[in-house]
Amino acid sequence: MSNHEQTAPSQPTFAVRNTIGKGKEPTPQDRGGSASDVAFREYCDKNYNQLLPIIAEKFNQKKERNDKLKEKIGMGSSGLAYPDRFYAASSYVGFNGPSSSINKKFSNDAALLLYALYHQATVGACNVVKPTSWSPVEQTKWTSWNGLGNMASTEAMRLFVKILEEEDPEWYSRASDFISEPPVDVEMNHNSKAELLTKSEVTPSETRTVPTENGNSLETQDKDIVVEEVSPADVYDQWVAPSVSGPSPKPRYEHAAAVIDDKMYVFGGNHNGRYLSDLQALSLRTWEWSKIEVKTDAEASLEVAPCAGHSLIAWEGNKLISIAGHTKDPTELMQVKAFDLQTNTWSNMKTYGKPPVSRGGQSVTLAGTSLIIFGGQDANRTLLNDLNILDLETMTWDEIDTLGISPSPRSDHAAAVHEDRCLLIFGGGTHATCFNDLHVLDMQTMRWTRPTQQGDIPSPRAGHAGVTIGENWFVVGGGDNKSGVPETVVLNMSTFTWSVIATVEGRVPLASEGLSLVLNSYKGEDILVSFGGYNGKYSNEVNLLKPSHKSSLSSTMVGTPALDSISAAQNTTNGTRDIELDYDADQERNVNEISIDSNKTQTYKVDEASEQFLTALKAEKEELESTLSKEQSLSLQLNQELIEVESRNTNVYKELQSVRGQLAEEQSRCFKLEVDVAELRQKLQTMDSLQKELEILRRQKATSEEAYAKQKQTSGGVWGWLAGGPSPSDDESDS
Repeated sequence: MSNHEQTAPSQPTFAVRNTIGKGKEPTPQDRGGSASDVAFREYCDKNYNQLLPIIAEKFNQKKERNDKLKEKIGMGSSGLAYPDRFYAASSYVGFNGPSSSINKKFSNDAALLLYALYHQATVGACNVVKPTSWSPVEQTKWTSWNGLGNMASTEAMRLFVKILEEEDPEWYSRASDFISEPPVDVEMNHNSKAELLTKSEVTPSETRTVPTENGNSLETQDKDIVVEEVSPADVYDQWVAPSVSGPSPKPRYEHAAAVIDDKMYVFGGNHNGRYLSDLQALSLRTWEWSKIEVKTDAEASLEVAPCAGHSLIAWEGNKLISIAGHTKDPTELMQVKAFDLQTNTWSNMKTYGKPPVSRGGQSVTLAGTSLIIFGGQDANRTLLNDLNILDLETMTWDEIDTLGISPSPRSDHAAAVHEDRCLLIFGGGTHATCFNDLHVLDMQTMRWTRPTQQGDIPSPRAGHAGVTIGENWFVVGGGDNKSGVPETVVLNMSTFTWSVIATVEGRVPLASEGLSLVLNSYKGEDILVSFGGYNGKYSNEVNLLKPSHKSSLSSTMVGTPALDSISAAQNTTNGTRDIELDYDADQERNVNEISIDSNKTQTYKVDEASEQFLTALKAEKEELESTLSKEQSLSLQLNQELIEVESRNTNVYKELQSVRGQLAEEQSRCFKLEVDVAELRQKLQTMDSLQKELEILRRQKATSEEAYAKQKQTSGGVWGWLAGGPSPSDDESDS
């Protein structure tokens, strides 16, 4: 059989992309190669069917070597993206078909949860009838599946993989049979050999064990957060793990934390796909954990539902406000609950106005006496970007209509308030991507802007946490659905400049999603305290960092590009400005600052740049004085108009008094008329009674007259008797 008549072999199971074009034969000029290349490609086209088995054999040999290498060194947790990672995990566990069973190596609780999450991810919410009590195993499976409610399939996939990684951290390295290899490009070279272009294998960092203060050990990779025998207050810009005591809380993420009286309170969260409702407290003086026993037998107490993705705010020194969050049975509108630390009871806080829709993953920021709520994800997994404000003094909701371009809908972002004037939104994500954009809302003009970020701009992330110290915003953790973020960054909220202050490596809690971060003081200095999170494993570890950044800056930067961009975007001017001018000849920058000190008599020599700056200030001063003069003139005009209005008000008041007098007279006259009417009514009633008596007398008279006439007709009387007529007695006897 000739080459042209030979039957093509069946396509191999792996994907091989042929780089040689089909159809019209290109010219050497089209290919951009030499004549020998053209001849070689023609040879490959003609003998493609013979070359393909050779290429496949070499590829299989390379694949076998890679598989053996994977078994030795293992693979990272970010090898596959979802949903392929979920399918590989479910195949590894044993879900190969309807009749398959979960591997026996898992505990009953883990096996039930994996069963429920698998069906939630592949089928959806439980849609089968509850089995009878005669089938206890099936009934237990049904209960576990039905307990997930309306959890989204994507969330169920992620939780399935997370639980598997907890139960079997090395599953991925042993799951090569369940993981399909990506397509590999095959390129022909001059020597008639096929070389496979594959990614270079990267050996993971060497794992080592570092002892901690409490005698425990922690596996780390390269640089880690734990420093041996180091006090939390001894080092700056480095994460350390304090020695904690007491019963540790259950590992979790998407919880909320707040600080009151040197205690960090942790409420709720997510553990193995289950929402939590416990309230834990960590003393930031003794580093001892304790569980808050919530009283539910009180008359006004409330039993809160387990939740995650909510926010916790310290208020009035003895209350914790829990707002929003995901629950198993979500409500339509956002709920606000308060925990009283004196009575240890939960209660619903009554609000007024229209509350926003229920959600989780939002940001809640305290500005003065108001809570600013932005974004999040509702119960239907719809991402939001609305802005709502809750006044904690009046407990009134207000939905804000903003100007400018709002941030795109997102959840699991971070927010901060600077000088009770600007709201900053950073990062967050959707169902498919994460952001690293920065948005600023001027809360006086309610206009959104997007300033230019400078310095070490952070990578996209979601699930991070942040706190502010002065004009510095510290951001920790987060991830991009592939790996956690190892850097701890700080943003100067005046210049919008980022910088990295600490970096961790390996799968440590600080490179996690859904961790919490609070601010407190330790031995007179500010410290950041993180707790929990998820990075392939749920965490309940506590870490702290003492930043070296100053809480506030003594001078204001002049001519900063970031501030100029904000000013240009907002197109607003400040009515009054307080300018502090500092002079420092040692600055490497070309920004010249002038210091005015009333206690010093020394006169500084001003260079050309400073003179230009002073000229600009003088021009601005003249402009402000001109504006002030106009404002004063307008004020005088308004005062004159006010006097005229007051005069008119006086005349109107006099007229009102006159009308009131006339009205009083009319009221008196009406009263007299009412008295006369009452007397007339009484007389009328008397006349009615007299008329009735007269009618009775008339009837009696008529009756008497009728009787008399009748008697007169029946008897002639005395004169008839005298005339010889019959007497009345005779008539009676005859009858």
